[in-house]
This record gives sequence, structure tokens and C-alpha cells, in this order.
Amino acid sequence: LCCLRKRSMSRIANLPVNIPEKVEVTITPDNVLVKGPLGQLSQSLTGDVSVIKDNNVLTFTVNNETKFAKSMSGTLRALVNNMVTGVSTGFEKKLRLVGVGYKAQVQGNAVNLDLGFSHPILHKLPDGVTAQATSPTELIIKGFNKQAVGQVAAEIRDYRPPEPYKGKGVRYDDEQVVMKEAKKQ
Repeated sequence: LCCLRKRSMSRIANLPVNIPEKVEVTITPDNVLVKGPLGQLSQSLTGDVSVIKDNNVLTFTVNNETKFAKSMSGTLRALVNNMVTGVSTGFEKKLRLVGVGYKAQVQGNAVNLDLGFSHPILHKLPDGVTAQATSPTELIIKGFNKQAVGQVAAEIRDYRPPEPYKGKGVRYDDEQVVMKEAKKQ
């Protein structure tokens, strides 16, 4: 009985996106442009989903009833919501460096990492992403593009991921590392 019911759209796509003050949204037939105090982002549109702006509220509707269009409606809503949040408040990821001698320093638009290798690692930051070292073992990655902030944090973590025996490595601030017991003799 539940399978006979017709689904119209994704549950996520049914939620409207509220546009805060100081954020300007421009919708064209093939693009959504969001400008705010922190920056400007754009998202291309397929012909499957329509975006409607009405009194600082964005709604999303499906143009045809294909499975792809229904799934893209939720995806597009989430992407546009992240764009609106990013240009108004921004995103940040916190990283912790766990290990003897592990430290991070911000040098202009790059992060200098000492992670126990024979050489320091200099990781350049892309445009729109900044880093801040609150202490030698804590690093905060900030930016208005959620995907770029997450990508930079993942790249820095990938230099030395946390290992399960001593817990040393670069980890996200809210990450729980499951520790393994050492081999007994």
C-alpha cells in the first residue's frame, strides 16, 4: 500500500529557503547567483527543477516527474541553502593536531604543518578560504564556500590521518578515534 502512493518531491525540497537581509539572489533560467557580505556564489540549473523567489523566500518545484528530477530538487535546495548561509555567516572546520611535536602555523595564504616528517609541509589555501591557528595544535579553516572549506580540511587531515593505536594525527575537532589494543605477547 505504501508503494502505491505517488511521491511528488524530495522532503528536503519541500522546505523553503529564507533569504536574510544583505543577501541578494538573482535567478536566471540556467543559473542561481547569490551575493552577500562575505562573497558571491553561483549554481547552474538543469531544466528539471525551477526556483521561485517570492518575498525573500525561495521555493523549489519539479518540472517533470522523473526520478532524477525529484532527487535533484532536494540536492539543489541543499546547495542553494548552503550558498545563502555561506555568503551571510560563513562556514568553519576545526582541526586538532595530536602528537608530540605536531604543530601548525599560518603564513599568509598558506599553512605550515610540522607532522613528524623529516620536512615541514606548506599547504596553500585557495581563494575564499582562510586559516587561523588558535594554538599550535588547533587550526580553524574558514570560508563562505562549504565545499571548499571541507575540501581544504580533508586535504590537511589526509597528510597524517589519526592512527588507531596511539591516536596520533590530524583529526576533526568532533571526531572520535576508536582506539585498538596493542598486540599482547
